[in-house]
Amino acid sequence: MVANEQAAESLATAARRMAESLCEGFRAHDDGRYADAIEAFAEVDRGQFPRTDDRLVRDGAAAYVDALWAKDEVEAAFRDETGSIAVEGLADADWSVVRGCFRRRADALGIDPAYASKSTLAWRRHKVGGDYWTPMQEAQVYELRAALGDDRYPTKPNDGRSGFGPEAARYALGVELHDMHTPRHWAQAVDVMTPYYERILRSHRSTRSRDGASAPPTI
Repeated sequence: MVANEQAAESLATAARRMAESLCEGFRAHDDGRYADAIEAFAEVDRGQFPRTDDRLVRDGAAAYVDALWAKDEVEAAFRDETGSIAVEGLADADWSVVRGCFRRRADALGIDPAYASKSTLAWRRHKVGGDYWTPMQEAQVYELRAALGDDRYPTKPNDGRSGFGPEAARYALGVELHDMHTPRHWAQAVDVMTPYYERILRSHRSTRSRDGASAPPTI
């Protein structure tokens, strides 16, 4: 019993550290700290994709950060001197560079290429208005399937099969909390995303157990 409690605690600790790194990555982006953003997202992806070569993991994280910076550049062309955005122009702008960055991430980490178009649509709508949460959750389903090594995700009982799964819903909620830009909401985002990464780490641990390999420390 004690060993099981210790294992669960170490998994929860590792998952919380990943959630904190995710939030740090977004804060670094908000502050314009490019290198720090890559380091933070790479730390998350090392936990999500432990069997992927570290060079590819870092490439995938860098591509995600490049997508965020490319998004900013697209937006900048439609901002006036007061900082306001011409929403209609931004909605019709060329977002292909953003999509290309997301595609680089998908290629590096073995994510379905549809992740790129769904992520781009989500971030465009997030800025100009409209239902961004649906394509964002769809994108995260593709990422979760790659991280879990399970193309069936989300596997659910008969009730509610049309949903995107609790983890994808948590990601969308994390973005909503990020939008509030307060320390209290950042803390809530960490709390929301910790079970997201627990689900991934638990899957990795189960896979190692089935393979007969000893699980490496997660803290």
